Amino acid sequence: QAQVVEFGGGLVQPGGSLRLSCAPSVSSTPIRLTRWYRQASGDQREFVAAINDAGITAYSDSLKGRFTISRDNDKNTVYLQMSNLKSEDTAIYLCNLVRPTGSQHWGQGTQVTVAS
Repeated sequence: QAQVVEFGGGLVQPGGSLRLSCAPSVSSTPIRLTRWYRQASGDQREFVAAINDAGITAYSDSLKGRFTISRDNDKNTVYLQMSNLKSEDTAIYLCNLVRPTGSQHWGQGTQVTVAS
């Protein structure tokens, strides 16, 4: 079972930056695809970004340019670097890991709050 560990949420001022990280709780677990989603209060879950095991990335069109997804293969960890944050980026950010078998595993989410 690929339990998901997320770190990096918090409170940041508008224009600031945060980096989220996501990894399987057992570091040796092979992961084919990592996706970040976010869900603001009262809204539907929204795709943010994804990266596969070949390093190919995909982004929500509305976030491209401010958010960057990357991976550290040695640590089997994926990072979501968020810059120039805006109040509308406030949400719970959830990591979704897809194993080579196709099974998907969700983290509990990490809260990102952008406020002055």
